[in-house]
Amino acid sequence: MAQAQYNELIDTLEKRFKKNMHRHPSIEWTDVENKLLACLRSENLKTSEQPNNKLYSLLEMERTGGEPDVVEFDIQSEDIHFADCSKESPIGRRSVCYDSEGQNSRKEHRPENNAVDMAADMGIKVLDEEEYRYLQQFGPFDTKTSSWLKTPDEIRKLGGAIFGDFRYGKVFVYHNGAQSYYSARGFRGLLRF
Repeated sequence: MAQAQYNELIDTLEKRFKKNMHRHPSIEWTDVENKLLACLRSENLKTSEQPNNKLYSLLEMERTGGEPDVVEFDIQSEDIHFADCSKESPIGRRSVCYDSEGQNSRKEHRPENNAVDMAADMGIKVLDEEEYRYLQQFGPFDTKTSSWLKTPDEIRKLGGAIFGDFRYGKVFVYHNGAQSYYSARGFRGLLRF
């Protein structure tokens, strides 16, 4: 990652962090920044465009419209958790099937990508239902869109996939065929530092 890209990303993350203190009331920005700097030092010898490079992953979350922000600090592991906090499902990750199996099963109008592979390419994980409900306490999120969620194997084996949204003051989790896609459905990711 070029120094200018890093500086711009850190500046954006700091402004968002300070503007949304309700998402992380017990976390100090200096702790987050120190973690990011340590990551930069440890990864500066790696290629900057690799999914295993966490700064690359954060940059991709930002570039695709996720507006990543800190939502948790794990005291035992000292991991900081970044999640996509854009009001609606990230615009750069919409109109995708759930996974490659669903994508490849489409005979017509196959989308260019799918949520599971995009997340893997970005080096993040798709939020599961519990993480999505946790995120919604800082929302509401997805009031006009929806987001694919990590689908339990027993549902996926039957051809389905789950997604969530926020309507009528509540979080809803629904199901669809994994091959379906909509212009207003994307996915939200989680990155642990």
